[in-house]
Amino acid sequence: MKDLSVLIVGGGAGLGALLAKMAVDAGAAKIGIIDINKEAAEGALEPAKAKGLATAAATCDIQVGPQCHAAFDAIVAKLGRVDTLINCAAIYPRRPLLEITDAEWDASNGINIKGTYHMMVAAVRHMQAQEPKAQVRGRIVNLTSVDAFKAHPQNAHYAATKAAVVSLTRSFAHHVAKDGILVNSVAPAGMATEKAKALGFLEELAKASPLGRGAEPTEIAEWVLMTGGPKNTYMTGENVIVSGGYIYA
Repeated sequence: MKDLSVLIVGGGAGLGALLAKMAVDAGAAKIGIIDINKEAAEGALEPAKAKGLATAAATCDIQVGPQCHAAFDAIVAKLGRVDTLINCAAIYPRRPLLEITDAEWDASNGINIKGTYHMMVAAVRHMQAQEPKAQVRGRIVNLTSVDAFKAHPQNAHYAATKAAVVSLTRSFAHHVAKDGILVNSVAPAGMATEKAKALGFLEELAKASPLGRGAEPTEIAEWVLMTGGPKNTYMTGENVIVSGGYIYA
């Protein structure tokens, strides 16, 4: 991520906060975070602040387009440029297939699909106007999920939203290729996050993986940063599956 200005949506906690820290360690020049929790966003910027990097935080409900654009503009006003957008914000509800409510569908669609869409539109409009670096004007990385490609009756609405994000990624990639903007997604299987530990998912994740364990968050983050970093100058419209073999099991 050397010398790049990186914006992480949903960067206040979990994988997003880890990505912010790892981007700093990988040489990023500027870090921005958009999150619904302002205090969490500011806290996740501490590693960048400790190194004296330029930082910016903004809050919004990503289900609302105007709020997304206002938050993105607030980040740009402080950082001046966004080279890489990483969309991490999502919810992961679990509900038996025949019991999903309208409210649960609306929340999943609003955050996981519509929110990702709004932030991508904001990023594209910004990136189209900036000067390219090594033929690339910007990079967008969306977090999808291996669930998009597997049967998941226990969280079908989540899986459906992630399949939609895979499709959105390809459509955007095709549309902005002429502008030198690379759009890709990374699809992890289950991660051994603190939330997974707290909710007792680790045994379930381990049983589902041929490797016998869930991924460490850093193992997924490395692929996200590679996809959104300066070494990627050609790959676009791709979905990188990092599942520890689960996709084939």
